[in-house]
Amino acid sequence: MTAAAPERPDRVLLVWDAPNMDMSLGSLLGARPTSAFRPRFDAIGRWLLEVAGQDGLAEATVFTNVVPGSTDVVRPWVEALRNVGFAVFAKPKVTDDSDVDEDMLAHIRLRAEEGGLSHVVVASGDGRAFREPLEELVGKDVPVTVIGFREYANFALSSEVIEFVDLEDIDGVFREPLPRMTLETLPDAGAWLPPFRSLRSLLDPRR
Repeated sequence: MTAAAPERPDRVLLVWDAPNMDMSLGSLLGARPTSAFRPRFDAIGRWLLEVAGQDGLAEATVFTNVVPGSTDVVRPWVEALRNVGFAVFAKPKVTDDSDVDEDMLAHIRLRAEEGGLSHVVVASGDGRAFREPLEELVGKDVPVTVIGFREYANFALSSEVIEFVDLEDIDGVFREPLPRMTLETLPDAGAWLPPFRSLRSLLDPRR
């Protein structure tokens, strides 16, 4: 008598679109993020494990481009991610077309075809790449959550089938509150909107 194959645990897949998330965070802050405003991937990992549950399989992946000459800068970040438990797909950025959009979608399709995919989490505000494929997944009874910044995730916020979670609402992701005052979130008493750069940059375009 042939033994039955062991039941495959439900897989929760996180796909983190590093180029898009970095761009969105930089736009939100108006500058390159300092350490206080960089997301903590250990907190994201713990959140993903909660989503997967005790018996589920949590797979955390980060997709990124590597600009030639930047490997010394990128390496510590990649190694830190791998030490936390994230798999990293890194691709050289040699042309304008060598982004990681199709690689992310291909990985999601692979996991869906393998079976056992119970939930997909995508960290991105790129509706052009993700909206249609993610809504198709929901149509196949695979729940989808988009995590990101509400200012740049209109495709998820406007979707009737995709759940959205603001990254800042995940416990412990940021050491300090993000400076997110916008024209849409003004208090009744008004608020100051600080400049994105020094006025002296008008005299020195490099600043």
